[in-house]
Amino acid sequence: MAAASCLPLLVLPVLALLAAAAAGAATVSDDVLALVVLKSGLSDPAGRLAPWSEDADRACTWPGVTCDARTGRVAALELPAASLAGRLPRSALLRLDALLSFALPGNRLSGPLPDALPPRLRALDLSGNAISGGIPASLASVESLVSLNLSRNGLTGPIPDGIWSLPSLRSVDLSGNMLSGSVPGGFPRSSSLRVVDLSRNLLEGEIPADVGEAGLLKLLDLGHNSFTGGLPESLRGLSGLSSLGAGGNALSGELPAWIGEMGALETLDLSGNHFVGEIPDAISGCKNLVEVDLSRNMLTGELRWWVFGLPLQRASFAGNALSGWIKVPSDAAVALEALDLSSNAFTGAIPPEIATFARLKYLNLSLNSMSEHFPASIGQMSLLEVLDVSANKLDGGVPPEIGGGGNVILFSFFFLIICRDLSHNKLTGPIPMSMGNLTSLQTVNLSENMLNGTLPMELSDLVNLRVFNVSHNLLSGVLPISRFFDSIPYSFISDNAGLCSSQKNSSCNGVMPKPIVFNPNSSSNPLSDAAPSYTGNQHQKKMILSISTLIAIVGGAVIVIGVVTITALNRRARATASRSALPIALSDDYHSQSAESPENEAKSGKLVMFGRGSSDFSTDGHALLNKDCELGRGGFGTVYKAVLRDGQPVAIKKLTVSSLVKSEDEFKQHVKLLCKVRHHNIVTLRGFYWTSSLQLLIYEFMPAGSLHQHLHECSEESSLSWMERFDIIIGVARALVYLHRHGIIHFNLKSSNVLLDTNGEPRVGDYGLVNLLPMLDRYVLSSKIQSALGYMAPEFTCRTVNVTEKCDVYSFGVLILEILTGRRPVEYLEDDLVVLSDLVRGADEEDRLEDCMDPRLSGELSMDEATLIIKLGLVCTSQVPSQRPDMAEVIGMLEMVRSPQGTPEDDLV
Repeated sequence: MAAASCLPLLVLPVLALLAAAAAGAATVSDDVLALVVLKSGLSDPAGRLAPWSEDADRACTWPGVTCDARTGRVAALELPAASLAGRLPRSALLRLDALLSFALPGNRLSGPLPDALPPRLRALDLSGNAISGGIPASLASVESLVSLNLSRNGLTGPIPDGIWSLPSLRSVDLSGNMLSGSVPGGFPRSSSLRVVDLSRNLLEGEIPADVGEAGLLKLLDLGHNSFTGGLPESLRGLSGLSSLGAGGNALSGELPAWIGEMGALETLDLSGNHFVGEIPDAISGCKNLVEVDLSRNMLTGELRWWVFGLPLQRASFAGNALSGWIKVPSDAAVALEALDLSSNAFTGAIPPEIATFARLKYLNLSLNSMSEHFPASIGQMSLLEVLDVSANKLDGGVPPEIGGGGNVILFSFFFLIICRDLSHNKLTGPIPMSMGNLTSLQTVNLSENMLNGTLPMELSDLVNLRVFNVSHNLLSGVLPISRFFDSIPYSFISDNAGLCSSQKNSSCNGVMPKPIVFNPNSSSNPLSDAAPSYTGNQHQKKMILSISTLIAIVGGAVIVIGVVTITALNRRARATASRSALPIALSDDYHSQSAESPENEAKSGKLVMFGRGSSDFSTDGHALLNKDCELGRGGFGTVYKAVLRDGQPVAIKKLTVSSLVKSEDEFKQHVKLLCKVRHHNIVTLRGFYWTSSLQLLIYEFMPAGSLHQHLHECSEESSLSWMERFDIIIGVARALVYLHRHGIIHFNLKSSNVLLDTNGEPRVGDYGLVNLLPMLDRYVLSSKIQSALGYMAPEFTCRTVNVTEKCDVYSFGVLILEILTGRRPVEYLEDDLVVLSDLVRGADEEDRLEDCMDPRLSGELSMDEATLIIKLGLVCTSQVPSQRPDMAEVIGMLEMVRSPQGTPEDDLV
C-alpha cells in the first residue's frame, strides 16, 4: 500500500479499469482505456486532453481523435503542436489496434520510441519532438506503414536494415537527427517509395549503389552528412526524380554527365562537397531545372551557357574556381531571380546584359577579379533587392543610374534595393545623390575604395537604413542628419579624410582625431590629445581657445594632409605588394591593425592542401599572409584572409604557440586527423603549412563574420532574430556532439569562434587545436588560449582534474547566456567586474530573468521558451562537472522547447 500511495492519483483508477478489462469485465471500450492510459503518461499544460475521461463511452468526439464511421473504432490520433510532454507508453499504443494514423508532431515528447506499434498503422509522424535512442528494428515489421516522419528529434544509432522492405512505404523522413553508420541497401524492394529524406544526420560511408533502383522516387535528400565517394550511377535511372540533394558531404570526383538524363529534375543541390573538373554541358538536358546549387566545390572552367538558357530561377556556383568572362547570350532566359557567382576567379567587366534579367532579386559577384567600370545598366533592374560586387577590381565612379537618375518618384516606388555592397574595389569619385532615391535601402557597403567628396544629404531620406559602411575612403564633410547617421558606429566611417557629424560637439569626438591643444595651465606634457574641458571656469576656457585655436587649426590641417598622403602611399604600396605575390592572389577584404612583420625563413616549407588528391604547392608560407587582411587575433594565433591562386578564398591561422607545438610528424598527423572532420556546422580544415618557426592552418572562409560580431557589433535594427539565435544554438550543439563522438574536445568555444556561412548557418571553428601542444600547461592555456575570460570551466584551474568534454559543455552554457542576453561573458566596469553566468543565476534566484533578456528581442521572444533555455544554460555552467549534461542530452532538451518548423506534408498518406 505504501508503494501504491506514491502513484499519481489519475493512474490508480486507470490501472483498475485495465485490470477489469483484462478479466473480461470492461465497462468502456478498449480505445477509451488506451487513450486514458496515454493521457496519464503525458504532461498537458495547454489542457488539450482535458475532455479525455474514462467515464466516456466513446472517444470519437475528443480533441485530436477521429473514428472510423463504420466500426466506431479510433482510426486517427492527431495533435500537432499541442505542448504535450512525456513518454509514449507501449501498452496504450498496442491496444489501439485499429489505429491508422498517429501524428503528434511539434510537441515535447521524450524518451525512446515504442518498440511495438499498432499492426494496421499507415502513418506515423512524431517529428519535432525530443525523442532519443535508436530506431527499433521492430519498425520494419509494420508492413502497412505508408508514411514515416521522425525528423527533428534526437535519434541515434543506425537505420534499421529492413526499413526499405516495407511493401507500402512511400515517404521516409529521418532528417535532423544524429543517426550514424551507413545507409542500408535494399532499395529495389521499395517499389512504392516516393520520398526519402535522410539529411542532417551523422551518416557516413558511400551512398548505396542501388538507391536509384527505387524507380518511383520523387525526392531524395542525403545532404549534410558525411557521405564519401561519388554519386551512384543508378541514379540516372530515376526519370521521375524532381529533387536531388546531396550537399554538405564529402563526395568527390567529377560531376557525372548523366545528370542531364534526369529530365524531371527541378532542384539539384550538390554544394559543399569536393567535386572537381568542369561543369558538364549535358546538365542542360534537365529542361525543368528551377534551382541548382553547386557552390563550395572545386569546380573549374568557364560558367556554362545553359545557366542563362534554362528556366532557372535560383542558381549558385559560389566558392569554386570558375574563371574567364561571364558571358550572357543574347537570347538568354529571363526567369532568374537569384544568381550567386561569388568567390570564384571571374575576370573582365560585369556584363551590362545582366540587366536583361528583369526578375533578378539577388546578384552576388563578390570575391572575384572583375574589373573596369560598374555598368550603369544595373540601375534598370527594378526588382533587385541584393547586389554584392565587393572585393573585385572595379574602378571608376558609382554611376548615378544606380538610384534611378532624377526620376525620384518612379524609383522610390519600384526600386526596392535592400542590400548593396560595392566594397573592396577601386571606385573613385563621389557617392551619387540618386542613392537617396532607394528608399527601401537597408545595407550599404562602400568600404575600402577611393571615394571622395561629401556624403549626399539625400541619404537622410533612407529611413530603412541599418548599415552604411564607407570606412577606408577619402570622404569628408558632415554626415547627413537622420536618426541612423546620428548614432552611426565609428567603424562604419573610420579612416576617411574628415567625416564629421553636425549633431556632435564641435570637436567631433569619435569621428575625427581630437585636435592638439596647448593648455598653459597644464604641468604635464604640453602636447595633449585629450578633449578640452568645458567644466572649468570661463576665464580659463577663453584663454585656452584664444591661445590654441590658431595652433590647433594649423596642426589639424597638417595632420589631415599627412593622413591623406600616407593613406594614398600605403594603398599604392599595398597594390604593388599584392601584384608581386606570385603563388597567392590576396584579396584586400579586411582592414585591421598591422600584424607583426614575419621573419625571413631560412628554409621554405610546403603548403599541403587536402581534397584535390592531396596536391602539394611549394611556396613561401609568409606569402600567404598580408597584414592588411588580418581578420582577428586569438589565443592560438592571428587569422588572415587570403585568396589562393586557384581563386578560392581561405582563412589562414598563423599559430603563435610555435614554441609549444609538437614535432613536425606529430603536428602533421594531428592536422590530417582534423582535416577528416566533416559536418555542416563545423568549419572545414583545408590544409596546412609547416616549418620549424612557422605553422599555418588553412580553413574555408566564412563570409558572414562571427557570432560575436553579430551580437556585439551590429545595430539594433540588424541584430539577429530570436529564431536565428535559436538555430545557432542548436547548430553549435550539433557540432559539439559530432566532435565529442569523434574524441575531439574543442576547449576554446566562444562566440568569436562561431562563424556564419552565407545562409546564416553556424560553423564552429578553432576546434581540437589544444592537442597540438605537448601537454596541457594550465597557465599557458588559461591565459593564452582561453583568452576570453568567462568561458573557461572552473575545474580547469585545478591541476589534478582532467580536462574533459564537460569543459565544452560549460563553455556552451556561457554561449547560450550570451546569445539570449546579448551581453558579453565578462563586462568590465569602472570599479567592478560582472560575470554573466553569476548575473543570470542571481536573476533566476530572484525570479527576474526577464530583466536579463536582450532588449533587441522584445516582441518576438516567448519568456516561457526563453526561461527553459536560460535554465539549460545555467545547468551547463554548473560548478560541478558531473552535474552538467552531455551534449547529446542538451540536443534533446533544445529540441523539446523548439517551436514547430512547419507542418509536415501528408499528401502521400
